[in-house]
Amino acid sequence: MHISEFDYHLPAELIAQEPLAERDRSRMMIVDRMSRTWRDSTFEEFPDILNPGDLIVINNTRVFPARLIGHRVIKGPNGEERGAQVEALLVKSVGLNQWEVIAKPGRALRAGAEIDFGNGRLKGVVTEVLEEGRRIITFMAGGELERIIDTIGNTPLPPYIKRDQSEEKRLDEPRYQTVYASRRGAIAAPTAGLHFTPRIFDRLKQRGIGVTEITHHVGYATFQPVRTDQIEEHKIAAENYEIGEDSALLINQTKARGSRIVAIGTTSVRALESAADSTGKMQPQHSSTELYIYPGYKFRAIDAMLTNFHLPQSSLLMLVSALADRELMLAAYNHAVEEKYRFFSYGDCMLIGNWSPAV
Repeated sequence: MHISEFDYHLPAELIAQEPLAERDRSRMMIVDRMSRTWRDSTFEEFPDILNPGDLIVINNTRVFPARLIGHRVIKGPNGEERGAQVEALLVKSVGLNQWEVIAKPGRALRAGAEIDFGNGRLKGVVTEVLEEGRRIITFMAGGELERIIDTIGNTPLPPYIKRDQSEEKRLDEPRYQTVYASRRGAIAAPTAGLHFTPRIFDRLKQRGIGVTEITHHVGYATFQPVRTDQIEEHKIAAENYEIGEDSALLINQTKARGSRIVAIGTTSVRALESAADSTGKMQPQHSSTELYIYPGYKFRAIDAMLTNFHLPQSSLLMLVSALADRELMLAAYNHAVEEKYRFFSYGDCMLIGNWSPAV
């Protein structure tokens, strides 16, 4: 399939720049895979759509301040001088005080380049040059690297959210995080979970709908553009995930009695599908996945998913098109544009599954 088959027109004004005042007041489009229909709703209705005995699976990863701002260190005749600004997004720890980063600007950062982050609080040296603007940086921090990053780092917002650093600290540190985030390690929020609140969890419990947690640390794959014309040729970077024994058992029990597994977000989908065997049985594990889901994929683990609206020509749009059919998904997206839904990380959401005849 050609990448152009996953395109749609999105007016810039529909890209949500700020979260809603209340998390669970977002709009929600309910897409029925069987009847190939959709209807407009709100996230407050989410517990009422599911059946008692269904199980939702949430991703408890926690975003850390992975965006570092610094300056090149220039060695001059009079000592060190401050060079051009550098931005480094920490993607993956690859060794003691060593991180793979997405660097901006990447072209100027060759092996041996020295960078000063946080006005002298942290220094790093580029030790390896990778593809797509990525670099390996070795930090000079002893055993204090995590503490220093938490002090000087910024919330790693997607590039389509325009915010200065002071606004990031005020607005995004508390809101670019799910209310159940607990496992530090993500460089982006699992945004489908941003809609949940304690009152939604209370209503789920009252209706007899189960909740279990897994961990999938959102990494480079979230930012990774599809650079191939034929989507089948794209490769996704590895991301770490963990599914515990209790969660695996609960998922298997739910499936055995014929109830639904509802994944919250694309990361939960990829972790669950990676950990399921050929029969759909969930296997507890701590591993990494490069699973790339696009139309033609046969789902083994999940029955439905809640997700936000994704970028045109992105691997995440391909994932939801695998679950709900490409033509249906693009028609639903065009409807969302017409109805002025809010798009992307701070935007509204979509619930995809087989809901007939209940819906």
